[in-house]
Amino acid sequence: GAPPRVRGVRPQGHGPMDTPDPFLFCVYHKDNYPAGDAKLQAPRRGNGQDFDPAAPYRMYHGSRVPGFPQHPHRGFETITATMEGLIDHTDSEGNGGRYGDGDLQWMTAGAGVVHAEMFPLVKQSAPNPLRFFQLWLNLPRKDKMAKPAFVMHWAPEVPKVRTADGLASTTVFAGTFHGTAPLAPPPRSYASSADAEVAVWFVEMEPGGKVALPPASTSTVNRRMYVVEGSAARVATTGGDEKVPGKYLADLDAGQEVTLIAEGDDPVHVLVLQGAPIGEPVVQHGPFVGNTREDIVAAFSDYRETGFGGWPWPRDDHVFGADKGRFALVGGSETTPPDL
Repeated sequence: GAPPRVRGVRPQGHGPMDTPDPFLFCVYHKDNYPAGDAKLQAPRRGNGQDFDPAAPYRMYHGSRVPGFPQHPHRGFETITATMEGLIDHTDSEGNGGRYGDGDLQWMTAGAGVVHAEMFPLVKQSAPNPLRFFQLWLNLPRKDKMAKPAFVMHWAPEVPKVRTADGLASTTVFAGTFHGTAPLAPPPRSYASSADAEVAVWFVEMEPGGKVALPPASTSTVNRRMYVVEGSAARVATTGGDEKVPGKYLADLDAGQEVTLIAEGDDPVHVLVLQGAPIGEPVVQHGPFVGNTREDIVAAFSDYRETGFGGWPWPRDDHVFGADKGRFALVGGSETTPPDL
């Protein structure tokens, strides 16, 4: 018979959540940062390794500004899908930006990039809540050493599909959703191949809201859902319903349409990740991903030798000025969101 529509319902746990091939990593960042000072800093200093899940906010690897000071990557892509708050990006290619509030940043590390993602506390007289997903999407062997690339998609341009009753919307970060196409990923991305069927959909439902997830071409495509906010999402299928509680994840049969229904009295937010598996060996060591041990040794050696092009910014944890709005500096030219 057909595979079960819903399987593997289990807690997400703290920090990185289990991901299906072609994804390598998924974290739901949610930090209630306080007001910042004139240098956009937090009131306390980080210990360099602050990931405490019980705290109202975390400094991560940051000292006075929370976030992730410069560090290298090779062999995969980072996707930063934002909902609320601001992030400052700098990298070894000389690209930079301040983005958030629904913007999507997509970076092909490929042969090697060094980047920093810092969380400037831009508001000085109000809190600075921050909410976003950090995803790592693998690159197949043929593209592991692709030339690095960086794209910024501004929130007003990222497609959002609302249901007719107004109770639910789906943000289409990647992957066509009921005929609504996403904005283009970087050229060498695994998501650039239609056969890869990569999707990143963020579903927001008011109580009673419903969203149908369209089927992929076949059940061999991986699809996983993460209920990140709210009490539960009911997954309605022709074979019956299954409940996925808040802070749980579940695997869905991508070959069949299912409907997500918000349970409880609060909004329910669900991240859906989908893709045809790459199916190659994954050897990961810290920030580097290869197919073999030798790939990792080469990555460390290349990074030691070249620094992946070096670091052109004044600080490892560079942030832009308090008065700077959202912008992207890519290949030497600056763009800003269409509504600003």
